[in-house]
Amino acid sequence: MPVSESAKREMRAAAKKQDRNKTIRTLTKTDVKKASKVLSSGDVEAAKTSVKEAISTLDRAAEKKILHKNNVARKKSRLMKRLNKAAKPAETK
Repeated sequence: MPVSESAKREMRAAAKKQDRNKTIRTLTKTDVKKASKVLSSGDVEAAKTSVKEAISTLDRAAEKKILHKNNVARKKSRLMKRLNKAAKPAETK
């Protein structure tokens, strides 16, 4: 437990930040999972919108420094790679 007043204040601030960041982190995980699920289903149009939403959420998390920018870039890259792979067979038909 913190002893000094400033340490107590910092502990309260850290708890608030943790709560604020948790909601955004959870939202990004949910959006990425949704996009992944839609990509697995094979519906290309729904996948495009879902991936776009997930990328937007990831960018917001990186902008607020909740997730590291390289981590976000890797996740975005993997999502786009799967989307392009799913869209390619649909275009050739």
